[in-house]
Amino acid sequence: MKHTRHIQHSIEYIEAHLHEQLSLQHIAAQIGFAPNYFHHLFSRAVGKGVADYIRQRRLCQSALLLITTEQGILDIAMQCGFESQEAFTRAFKKEYALPPGRYRKLFQQDATLTYHKGESTMNMTYTSPSESPIEGWFLSGTSMHHYAIELDGAQVHTGRQSAHLYTPSTDQAPSMAMQEQQFGTLMQQFQAHAYRGKRMRFSGFVKTSTVQQSCGLWMRVDDRYENVLQFDNMHNRPITGDCDWNHYAIVLDIPPESTIIAFGVMLVGKGHVWIDSLRFEEVGLDVPLTNLDPDADLPAAPQNLDFEQ
Repeated sequence: MKHTRHIQHSIEYIEAHLHEQLSLQHIAAQIGFAPNYFHHLFSRAVGKGVADYIRQRRLCQSALLLITTEQGILDIAMQCGFESQEAFTRAFKKEYALPPGRYRKLFQQDATLTYHKGESTMNMTYTSPSESPIEGWFLSGTSMHHYAIELDGAQVHTGRQSAHLYTPSTDQAPSMAMQEQQFGTLMQQFQAHAYRGKRMRFSGFVKTSTVQQSCGLWMRVDDRYENVLQFDNMHNRPITGDCDWNHYAIVLDIPPESTIIAFGVMLVGKGHVWIDSLRFEEVGLDVPLTNLDPDADLPAAPQNLDFEQ
């Protein structure tokens, strides 16, 4: 993870200048890297090249404008960096399988419902995949009654919606932000058999708002006796406050005795966190682990046995 912060800094710059002229050379210069080397690092971390990433983010912004405003399609195309409506239509249809006009007609009403559904679901908690509004994911944690989850069409990194974990505004637990033990997590778990002996990376894009304590991605690998074999919850690199979309990753080895893998996003205390564009993939052994080693701070040998030091 040597260049993680450099990649995150470049994404921060892209997000802040998304509707301006952006080139590989200019972005690379912001972090002091040669363009070709930066492109290699970015593609390896994010899973797509810089130009593809910018195009996808601009198309996502255009999709939101189509269903949340009455702006003309040509105006949206120009605002999102396309030279013509024809070029915009081709790119949009390739990404969303629909031309912009048809997309607007199909999803504009649906978007209105999506933005307001939190008002009716904010007091609901979901503790199993069968009850969850997000297929394959469920809510867990130490204080689930303080948290809620939903699909959100207003805060999106790619596609049409993201997952949102948050503390509802109606929550009346004044001591919650003061107690680090209280957290909620949007998570899933699955069998480890297909991944044994591999080094796996769980990564994606995270956005936060008013996070008082901390939040971050997490991943855990257990054996058949529920012993923790590998674990990382970004405790040593937490996300706090208000942060725009950026890329984060966890890399763990999956030992031969592994039986269960679990991962998700954790929110400690109050706030809002969105996750999108997640990936779970095998990486090479040259990609550094992020595993939190509980023995890392221990000395290598006994010390000061005669008390003379």
